[in-house]
Amino acid sequence: MPANKSGPAPKKKGRRARLVVILVVLLLVAGVGYGTFWGVSTVRASYPETTGSLKMPGLSSPVDVMRDGNGIPQIYADTDEDLFRAQGYVQAQDRFWEMDVRRHMTSGRLSEMFGKSQVKTDSFLRTLGWHETAQKEYDTKLSASTKKYLDAYSAGVNAYLEDHEGSALSLEYAALGLQNDYKPGKWKPADSVAWLKAMAWDLRGNMQEEIDRSLMTSRFSQKQIAELYPSYPYDRNKPIVQGGAVDPATKEFDPEATASGTQSAAGAAGALQSQLSSLSKTLDDVPALLGPNGNGIGSNSWVVSGKHTTTGKPLLANDPHLAPQMPSLWYQMGLHCRSQSPNCNYNVSGFTFSGMPGVVIGHNQDISWGMTNLGADVSDLYLEKVSENGYLYDDREVPFTTRKETIKVAGGSDRTITVRSTNNGPVVSDRDDELAKVGKDAPVGNAAPDRGDGYAISLKWTALSPGRSMDAVFEMNRASDWNGFRKAARNFEVPSQNLIYADTKGNIGYQAPGRIPVRGKGDGSLPAPGWDPAYKWDGYIPQSALPWELNPKSGYIVTANQAVIDQDKYPYLLTRDWGYGARSQRIDDLIKSKIKDGGKISTHDMQTMQLDNSSEIAELLTPYLLKLDVKDKYVREAQQLLEGWNYTQESDSAAAAYFNAVWRNTLKLAFGDKMPKELRVEGQCLTVHPANSTGPADDLQKWVRECGERAKDSAQPDGGDRWFEVVRKILDDPDNDWWKTEDRPGRPGDKNRDQLLAHAMQDARYELTAKLGKNINTWSWGRLHQLTLKNQTLGTDGPGMLQGLFNRGPWNLGGGEAAVDATGWNAAGGYQVVWVPSMRMVVNLADLDKSRWINLTGASGHAYNAHYDDQTGKWVKGELLPWAFSEKAVKAAAKDTLTLSP
Repeated sequence: MPANKSGPAPKKKGRRARLVVILVVLLLVAGVGYGTFWGVSTVRASYPETTGSLKMPGLSSPVDVMRDGNGIPQIYADTDEDLFRAQGYVQAQDRFWEMDVRRHMTSGRLSEMFGKSQVKTDSFLRTLGWHETAQKEYDTKLSASTKKYLDAYSAGVNAYLEDHEGSALSLEYAALGLQNDYKPGKWKPADSVAWLKAMAWDLRGNMQEEIDRSLMTSRFSQKQIAELYPSYPYDRNKPIVQGGAVDPATKEFDPEATASGTQSAAGAAGALQSQLSSLSKTLDDVPALLGPNGNGIGSNSWVVSGKHTTTGKPLLANDPHLAPQMPSLWYQMGLHCRSQSPNCNYNVSGFTFSGMPGVVIGHNQDISWGMTNLGADVSDLYLEKVSENGYLYDDREVPFTTRKETIKVAGGSDRTITVRSTNNGPVVSDRDDELAKVGKDAPVGNAAPDRGDGYAISLKWTALSPGRSMDAVFEMNRASDWNGFRKAARNFEVPSQNLIYADTKGNIGYQAPGRIPVRGKGDGSLPAPGWDPAYKWDGYIPQSALPWELNPKSGYIVTANQAVIDQDKYPYLLTRDWGYGARSQRIDDLIKSKIKDGGKISTHDMQTMQLDNSSEIAELLTPYLLKLDVKDKYVREAQQLLEGWNYTQESDSAAAAYFNAVWRNTLKLAFGDKMPKELRVEGQCLTVHPANSTGPADDLQKWVRECGERAKDSAQPDGGDRWFEVVRKILDDPDNDWWKTEDRPGRPGDKNRDQLLAHAMQDARYELTAKLGKNINTWSWGRLHQLTLKNQTLGTDGPGMLQGLFNRGPWNLGGGEAAVDATGWNAAGGYQVVWVPSMRMVVNLADLDKSRWINLTGASGHAYNAHYDDQTGKWVKGELLPWAFSEKAVKAAAKDTLTLSP
């Protein structure tokens, strides 16, 4: 198979593409300081061959790859192995750089590509052992058929690597070649499996909340911390499953049963003092491929039965909210057997992950499914009392389990680390010098052992035990009914996801899967004493006991990270840290308003709901802002923007810009400035009283200058729907202590709610004047709330010139935090977009060819390819693309066809 040295010119936008290439060449020639320059052939060398015929070793018969006008491939084969072999080849054509970086991240080998700057991150990831666990899954857990598919996929990737290297793989390799002589090795099956560990890491539940609550103890009382983490509002925001119970005898969940009582799953847990900031910083350094650590990962999905739709069959919508990146995390693709048989079982289309075979979210000829993060608490931090010889457990010293890890460093010498593990998991505090001090001041009970030089911290996490989630992906892809889908879901152990379902027969359903621990003492909300056996995990919630429902009376199901079920009526603890249901309840309300009086929902209605940008906190807070008697004409002018506003957050809305600035400044004054430095934005400094100071805050106490330490995308208060609940509970209490701020040198404090809100309105007016100009008629939310798509390696840490080559944007966006159109931003860090609906889809079960989809970027990972960002403009406008599924529709949409031959 000859290597592609130039690639065909794109059939569309050809003239524009040529101009872009010329511009790129000029830019690159200007960069001769790097010792070389790149020509047109370098820029275009990695463009994939998409027409004609290529020889591919290992195939049993020819495979056709049809690409539509957006470069989205649909693969047709005669055997399963040929199908997945071709999937590996095609994904490598479009996205190998992304795949290569991803596998180096999951295996703790980024230093091999990028040098010594990644050693600390690699050390932490080696300590977690994602790739080691993935290899164990492949060796001991996965079915023979899954291993066969993984082998075939790997062979397809390696077939592409056999004849492509350097700039022929991607422009990024040409750039990397200026710094070192890195060359990618062969793809292995465990490289694919390990990607599920990266997913699980970013979806691991409440670890960040566990750390944050502990850090807060240096500034806040336990009562105050509880006020900042209010209980879930079950009376206002409905859980996913609103009835049902677990049979105590069979341990099976019955959606029609009534709960008769609960088991207590909560207990007291030890607290940890502010030295946990070091661990928090380490977590921030781990690449968050799915989304910022601080906000929690969100998503929307809902399904409406045929009795409420214009088609008479179900409609299913899904839009996962993940980190914006270039290229998008998702890769659209269809995998089709020309004729389904025992040797060829698949006819599935949807969103895949580059580097992993199968379809993650989508539909086959019989069923469709979507996912949102369940948010189960599947990880715990443990304090460990350690000595030179081991750690304390149950009043005896136990030796560590150890292993050596060698980290190869591009342009430098190898580094060797020793990973220590307790019976709870790896000791993550070993990976930072400062972490040796963790727990030094931990306020633990009298039964705790002598702290000596402090406690170490270990991590127990479900994803560090081998599982069968890869089996579940293939089982879902070929499931034909509800029972087959539920059977597949049982193996989807990590990460734990809300799964919604619809089929062509008219059924809709929901299943909560996942490996979720049953704790002895403790509820996972704070680090636990590792030396006490009472706090160990006592197995996992039985899969049969996890909530589910089929064809509920309401005729629809909504999952948007809200509570799965009323925790007080369920015998097992899923988590104490749900999302608070702002998005889910809004979707519920939109559906109800549409179907009342017999109304019907169309595919277009589902798409319109995905774009709803109404702000719940604006509706709650604005009436209080409008009641304030503002004397300053300058501020009053801005206040008037809120009069008559309908609380929507369009990109061109001046009112949305001003309200969100007021909300950000309200949170800063009431909560943010009172936070410990470990939770405030790095580099933002305040004059404060020392942490843990005693006595009244008077002039006798010493003031100190204290600067924040948290990455801006994960700082607090982030402004999400937890903060909606915090503020809601104190709005009608104008003298609540949270409304009061200290007198600071040169600035008097606020004494009540109205003073603080007036203060926030003033600060917001001056902030937007600085950012957007004095004339409020020129203000718009989108000018503040911008999206820039960045290449996750050279586009973030590379030289400025390279960042310009690989990044795209900015775009002005509407939407906002905890809106259905969830273009998230962190109120502590600023207004820039930090997570987005990473794709959108609406599946029409009456006619699959009338389904619609869109990706955040495009099919290609190659800068300046016509399909690098060709979907982004439509995504910004809320448009969806046609989604061809039947062979007739795929052939009609095809613009290029490539045949891979044995």
